[in-house]
Amino acid sequence: MDIQSIAHTKWNCKYHLVFAPKFRRKIIYGKLKADIAKILSMLCKRKGVKIVEAEMCRDHVHMLVEIPPSISVSSFVGYLKGKSTLMIFERHANLKYKFGNRHFWCRGYYVDTVGKNAKKIQEYIQNQLQEDWEYDQMTLKEYIDPFTGEPVKTNI
Repeated sequence: MDIQSIAHTKWNCKYHLVFAPKFRRKIIYGKLKADIAKILSMLCKRKGVKIVEAEMCRDHVHMLVEIPPSISVSSFVGYLKGKSTLMIFERHANLKYKFGNRHFWCRGYYVDTVGKNAKKIQEYIQNQLQEDWEYDQMTLKEYIDPFTGEPVKTNI
C-alpha cells in the first residue's frame, strides 16, 4: 500500500495533472524540456509533493503526483505554474518576447483523482509521448483514392 502519514492522519492522495503552455504552443523540447523538468521537480520537492510519474510532451505536461492533504490541489497547481513561469523566464530570457506579460502556461489545467487506477494512469503517462508522436505522423492526405483504388497524383 502507498499509505503515508502525517500527524494523526493516514493518506493516499494521488492526482493526475495535465497542463499546457499558452495557446498550446509546441515549445517543450530540447534544453527547455530538461530545464522545465528540473524546475517542476524542484518545486514539487519544496512543497513535499512526490512525483510518481511525469512526461513532458511538446505541447503539454502529464504528472502523476502525491499531494499531502494539507495542501489543496488548486493552490499547489497555482504555485507550480506560477513559480515555474518565473523561473523559466529567468533562465530563458528570450522567451519573454514570445510570451508577453510573463504568461507561459495556460490559465486552466486538468486534474483527476487516481484512486485504484494508479497503475493504468502511470502506464498511460509513460506511453503518452509515443501516442503523441503517432498522432503527429497521421495525415489527412489520401495516397490511394478510396473509390477507384488507384494512387492519387500529387502536385509537388
